[in-house]
Amino acid sequence: MLKFISLQVPSKKTIMLSAKNIFNITYPVFLTLLVQNVINVTDTAFLGRVSEVALGASAIGGVYFLAIFMIGFGFSQGSQIIIGRRNGERDYASIGPIFSNGMIFILILSVCFLLFSSVFNDRIMKCLVSSDQVYHASLEYLYWRKWSFIFAFINVMFRGLLVGVTKTGALSVSAVITAVVNIILDYAMVFGNWGFPEMGIAGAALASVIAEACSSVYLFIYTLLNRKFQKYKLYEWKRFDFKIIGHVLEISIFIMFQFFISISTWFVFFIFIERMGERSLAATNIGRSLYVMLMIPGSALATTVSTLVSNLIGADRREEVLPFINKILGVALLLVTPVLLFTYFFPELFASIYTNSPDLIQASVPVMKVVSIAMLFCAIGSILFQAVSGTGNTKTAFALEVGTLFFYLAFIYYTAIINPQPVSVVWMSEFVYWSILGVGSFIYLQKGKWQLKVI
Repeated sequence: MLKFISLQVPSKKTIMLSAKNIFNITYPVFLTLLVQNVINVTDTAFLGRVSEVALGASAIGGVYFLAIFMIGFGFSQGSQIIIGRRNGERDYASIGPIFSNGMIFILILSVCFLLFSSVFNDRIMKCLVSSDQVYHASLEYLYWRKWSFIFAFINVMFRGLLVGVTKTGALSVSAVITAVVNIILDYAMVFGNWGFPEMGIAGAALASVIAEACSSVYLFIYTLLNRKFQKYKLYEWKRFDFKIIGHVLEISIFIMFQFFISISTWFVFFIFIERMGERSLAATNIGRSLYVMLMIPGSALATTVSTLVSNLIGADRREEVLPFINKILGVALLLVTPVLLFTYFFPELFASIYTNSPDLIQASVPVMKVVSIAMLFCAIGSILFQAVSGTGNTKTAFALEVGTLFFYLAFIYYTAIINPQPVSVVWMSEFVYWSILGVGSFIYLQKGKWQLKVI
């Protein structure tokens, strides 16, 4: 249980960070991630009953999309850090211009990536994918999925705002809207129910686009009409302010590169697995789906740590940062361990959600066992790493990421290409990644000069 923390700011309203308040900030983020990954589970489960090729191709296409998406997500994280700092300082009038200019910038960025994908997707996949069937299926998926760049980028900018000002309740509603729309449309369009055409893998992609568009509409209406957001002056946009964008990019550019490189490396991981065969790729996609689902508690807490560390520093209470991080680590261990044990001892139960093929279920079990244990490392490493980002020292975070990825890629290349091992052994690269990243972040937080950072 977290002890009560009271942040006394002279001449300002006291910022209260009790266990209850931390929970109130974290649970909508948790629910958002949960529902987003229900989408992932739903897509994977539907496509697992279409074919192993569709299941594997959705992994390739999905991670490729995610790598580009993370550039926009990185920009929103930089915005979130600055918004959190201004919120801690109670400088509410500065938040609106940060949000509105950031939204314009991220929309321009999304259109650029949409055009890039329209021109180069087929060439990129042709160079990287060895199976003709997987190649054509991945292009079919990306033909529709690329339109999500626009709505997904809008949504992460709203997410950065809501988390930064610690008003995350709307994220719960938007997540439910996204999940419900996606599940209904998956059922309708993947298999051709209710008079819809049977689109297979393309139907899963189109369902995701429409679901994210519905979420964007809701978040816009909510922030426009809710009186709590009037003090931020979110939509009183007068001109494009290059100074504001430059300031956000100063913080976010390294996060953008860091996220892109990180997910691109994961994309390389799937490309290496694809060369091991369609069965291995399908088993890996099942493992990936469980992996991102189990990451939710740690990821939600890591997001909360990032924004509250920024708020704490903005409130000039830097001495509270390390005790706060330690308490969150304890909470993460309590949340993750029971789930870890359950998925480790009953992997077949979870594999059967994605496929009814006994052979594919058995091929997935070793991967799922490795993934289950990796969650402990992931929860600790991600919290420590996001705490570094929350201090505003994104250059340091970027350096930690790049250094870690060198060893991560080396392990994958050796176990998948140089000395081929079972897929479950290749997945042990997650231990390498989170161990090195977590230790590096811990050392920096203990000895780094983050207390002197001004943003």
